[in-house]
Amino acid sequence: MTAPLIRIANLRKGYVRGGQAIPVLEDIHLDVAVGEFVALMGPSGSGKSTLLNLIAGIDKPDRGTIEIGGVDIARLGEGALADWRAAHVGFIFQFYNLMPVLSAFDNVELPLLLTGLSSRERHERVAAVLDLVGLTDRADHYPSELSGGQQQRVAIARALVTDPVLIVADEPTGDLDRTTGDEVLGLLDQLVHELGKTIVMVTHDPKAAARAGRMVHLEKGVLVDDVAAGA
Repeated sequence: MTAPLIRIANLRKGYVRGGQAIPVLEDIHLDVAVGEFVALMGPSGSGKSTLLNLIAGIDKPDRGTIEIGGVDIARLGEGALADWRAAHVGFIFQFYNLMPVLSAFDNVELPLLLTGLSSRERHERVAAVLDLVGLTDRADHYPSELSGGQQQRVAIARALVTDPVLIVADEPTGDLDRTTGDEVLGLLDQLVHELGKTIVMVTHDPKAAARAGRMVHLEKGVLVDDVAAGA
């Protein structure tokens, strides 16, 4: 069998506030296969966003391993971790995080400015992903000229433009109405089934989670349930 893309073992994470140690995640074990669409669920404070940040290399654990593509990112230094994130992870956020003074095209191009690609190569990649998300005709528009759903599609294009092995999504439909949210979830599903992308998504919405292939539930920092969607 093919090794999992993500392999997490003995993971622990906590914070210190006011001199008091506050545990957030305890003894997490989780594998995610290449091409899986996994939804992380749980009440506020359950640790799901912390787990997503650890998987994305935004934060580091206190203990345990996070192997992604065979690399234990928990052992990387800050510089190496930043380089790893830029090369391997695409980010999708609830509130899009687009630069308001840049066009859709320029927002999508931003991650490529850190690479050695030529201007022509960058433009070809941006055009390709904008076409994939159905926004070729909105390339020159600014975020304020786009609907919420269109802005999230720009954010998805930006996440895809570096061709990452992993996409992490934090409440990607939380700011959208149901119809638009369904369209965005359909696009994420397309990325998994047509492009073979691996997606880990945090969501409070059971209907959004049901669109994933698998649901992982956290309660008070502990993984309590891990089931195929619809089971």
